[in-house]
Amino acid sequence: MQHDGVEVAVELDMSLGESPVWSVARQTLYWADINKGHVYAWRPRDGGAPTRIELGEKVGCVALTDVGLVVAAASGIVRLPESGEPERLAANAEWQAGQGNRFNDGRCDAAGRLWVGTIAADESSPTAALYCLDRGEFTRRLTDIGISNGLAFSPDRRWLYHTDSLTRRILRYSFDVDSGALGEGETWVDLEALGLPGVPDGAAVDSEGCYWSALYDGGRVVRFSPEGELVAEHEVPCPHPTMVAFGGADLRTLYITTATQHLDAEGKARWPLAGSLLQMRTGVAGLAEPDFSG
Repeated sequence: MQHDGVEVAVELDMSLGESPVWSVARQTLYWADINKGHVYAWRPRDGGAPTRIELGEKVGCVALTDVGLVVAAASGIVRLPESGEPERLAANAEWQAGQGNRFNDGRCDAAGRLWVGTIAADESSPTAALYCLDRGEFTRRLTDIGISNGLAFSPDRRWLYHTDSLTRRILRYSFDVDSGALGEGETWVDLEALGLPGVPDGAAVDSEGCYWSALYDGGRVVRFSPEGELVAEHEVPCPHPTMVAFGGADLRTLYITTATQHLDAEGKARWPLAGSLLQMRTGVAGLAEPDFSG
């Protein structure tokens, strides 16, 4: 276990920090506090505090566009341009049907499609799903999920990684980037078999094809080889890391969002850095995130 190298990037008191994504073009990190409905933007080179947008509803994930952002809020997917009014791109049928399942983890593939999953309102029943927004068509791609998480793509574009956090397993699906077609899923990593604590939450893939996963309630970030072998563990100074993203000028800074939502007053006192944005330097670069194509 490696204990050093993780430090505070931005001191915050987020309830459920999530979905960090780095814009190479803007040299800016974006992320969300799901429970508070906040979207943050921060330019590390400027050295100042992050700016914040308040959406008025929970927001599961953030993705890039060429002139702004697209966010998966609880009730639907919304384009947030740099100027002008927000534009609703797709509704969350699970939310509108009264299930209360909100959007959760998501990201864009290399063709600019937005993949986004939901989370069951009770965080236990298999009523959630994984969706894809592709040039105006919004389709359900996977079903019978409890907490959709861990979405990432291999550098060679052959694999889509995904987890239902409740299962403590990370699956991979053969993937055709041209058509967006998915093959059958197969268990790629089983945390139970490896004796790892926590559940697999948000993730990112580096330029060597290794998959980095934040283990919620596990207090660490782990790295798996393309073959699914555990190759590194990095302890973080709080029990609930939520997701990771590579950023910085050389894409070698790993940003880690964290949460306080399951900590009582004693837990917050014990883990004062919980709820902050953390960072660590890595020996390998990440991958530039693609823009949403609409």
